Amino acid sequence: MSHDGVGLRAVMRSVAFLTAGVLAVPLLTACGAEDEAGKPLARQDIAAAGRAQVADGGTLHWAVDAIPETFNTFQSDADATTTRVAQAVLPSMYRLSASGRPQRNADYLESAKVVDTEPKQVVLYKLNQQAVWSDGREIGAADFAAQWRALSGKDSAYWTARNAGYDRIEKIERGANDLEVRVTFGRPYSDWQSLFSPLYPKGVMGTPDSFNDGARRKLKVTAGPFVVKKVDRKKDQVRLTRNPRWWGRPAKLTEIVLKAVPREKRAAALAAGKIELAEIDPATAQRVDSAAHGSAGPLGGPGAGRTAAKALRSWALAHGSDEEAAEGELYAHKKLLKAIAKWEKQQKALRDFEVRRSLEPAYTQLALNGADGPLADERVRRAVARALNRKELAKIALKPLGLPAVPVGSHLALSGQDAYADNSGALGGQDTSEAQALLADAGWVPGGPVKERKKGEEAAGGKGETSDDGEAGADDAADGDGTYIVGEDDKARGETDGDGERHGDGGRQLAQDGRQYQHPHQGGAAGAYAPKGTAAPAGTSAGVLAKDGKALSLRFVLPSGAGSDSLRTVADRIAKMLRKVGIRTEITKVSDESYFKDHVASGQYDLALYSWPASAFPATDARPIYAKPVPAADGSLSVEQNYTRVGTDQVDQLFDQAIATLDEDEERSLIRKADARIWAAAGSIPLYQRPQLTAAKKNVANAGAFGFQTPVYEDMGFLKKGTKASASPSKK
Repeated sequence: MSHDGVGLRAVMRSVAFLTAGVLAVPLLTACGAEDEAGKPLARQDIAAAGRAQVADGGTLHWAVDAIPETFNTFQSDADATTTRVAQAVLPSMYRLSASGRPQRNADYLESAKVVDTEPKQVVLYKLNQQAVWSDGREIGAADFAAQWRALSGKDSAYWTARNAGYDRIEKIERGANDLEVRVTFGRPYSDWQSLFSPLYPKGVMGTPDSFNDGARRKLKVTAGPFVVKKVDRKKDQVRLTRNPRWWGRPAKLTEIVLKAVPREKRAAALAAGKIELAEIDPATAQRVDSAAHGSAGPLGGPGAGRTAAKALRSWALAHGSDEEAAEGELYAHKKLLKAIAKWEKQQKALRDFEVRRSLEPAYTQLALNGADGPLADERVRRAVARALNRKELAKIALKPLGLPAVPVGSHLALSGQDAYADNSGALGGQDTSEAQALLADAGWVPGGPVKERKKGEEAAGGKGETSDDGEAGADDAADGDGTYIVGEDDKARGETDGDGERHGDGGRQLAQDGRQYQHPHQGGAAGAYAPKGTAAPAGTSAGVLAKDGKALSLRFVLPSGAGSDSLRTVADRIAKMLRKVGIRTEITKVSDESYFKDHVASGQYDLALYSWPASAFPATDARPIYAKPVPAADGSLSVEQNYTRVGTDQVDQLFDQAIATLDEDEERSLIRKADARIWAAAGSIPLYQRPQLTAAKKNVANAGAFGFQTPVYEDMGFLKKGTKASASPSKK
């Protein structure tokens, strides 16, 4: 899980699943004769080059968010840097292709296949005979067995974050020779290719003590193109050097240094030559693009392209100052001049870099907390979903970055992956009239009586929280506690919105197409559906949907960090879309540190935006995200990773069937059916695939915005002089 600016891999492994009724779900048979998976929406952008074009040697300095607390990817505090190190130094039986599908890693595995299904499923692995650990020992069945025992879940002394798949194994034994490993499953497991990637040596997995502590601060024995040379926590960096025992294609780079650099400081670090590769936010990407095109610095206008002093002096003269005054202003702004000079120096240095862009294998969603409040009613959740124009939201987030602005059509896979199919039709697209009909059916009526809310009293959406900045936007009304309340302003009384549409009119014309709203059923609250022109009775609030004396208002919690600007822009547009159907939103900004832990995971929100990574194995990895919450022994609700608290028995059953079948076509069909039911339950609404922006020095090859594909570390390096990489997709 992630919101913009906050890492997401660790949450996939964390353990943190109210019911929707039986659903009449259309389009459940999403799998047809033709492949609906399609292709990835954006290709990877890594300046691909043949190995002959890449120089031997050199050190690549690569920015990361933090130095990992552990090098054991199976522990709860593993993070994205843990994964990056593991990819470079440890065996992986399978890796992901450019389309996000598993493919055999020939450096370790000659073959792997299911050789028996009755009476038990048996997978036979044939290992590469050259594959050895860095201490010279052959990789073999003992390593597989040790990892299985550690991750099986049978011994609580192992502090594991996950055991999915390993808990279905019955035994592991040596095959016909030392290069064969036979894995027998006690229960069928469709996602067996997800196992043993990465594979740790038996010295790490062999005992609880070695598992819990042996690979946290160091990783002595490895088996990849690189080894962990040094972990320097004072300098916040990890040094990876070539593995002298590596049997595959030799690493082009002599060394990779993973250096912790905060996102807001990466532009300066790039310009200073401290790093050559870094994931960046849209603002930094704009700086790098501007530098490449020689665009104006921070002053812009008449001084663009000149020195800082000349720019400021020209600006003063252009705005009415005489020569003497201009010189005085120049002297008075020394600090500003220094800052501008520093900026210009950085911009000049950034000309050596370019932005490589693709789409990350993760998607941003709108989460709807169905635990309590208005969103516990499936009809209200569906109304929220039908109010959204997902195409417009994707365009806001991706079009300015030059990326395909296509809404995501699945919770369980992304375009190009085997399980992908657009199942959004199970819920339906944007339809204002249908959204209003659903709200009315749930008892939320326009012009209904609303009790005056006393200070500190909850709205219908629950307890609101104070906004960090406390300033209301142009379309927001600031409540007494500083929380933004979108929709509680003059527009509710018929004032024209910026798009020329009218909303409100005494609560009688909320539809964006201006048509009078008609309740779909006979009856209803007296006076709630009065003909157009009928005055609202005394004691009613214009433009407000109400039920049981409370206005319909939802808490929309967002992160406040600088890296989440784009997310907040999307949230503002969502709030306006909801306002058009009569739903108010109370927007609350909280610190990045508390956003997930104190709000999303704990259920202290109605609406939230965050992201989930896509998996090549959704039957395994997605189940805890969408499983129905169950009561725990202490009376609390066990939600696993289902932070929306919305789940159904049907979805659970489809996941159980998908994970137990060994027929790939059947598994794909079951996953697509599960996705259609998840759409219909409206606990989360996929919006768009996350942008992946990477700044790279122009001579860095085979690295950048990787998209789905697992990085090939041994091919990374610096281009030979006079050599050019293939044109990136964004530059063709």
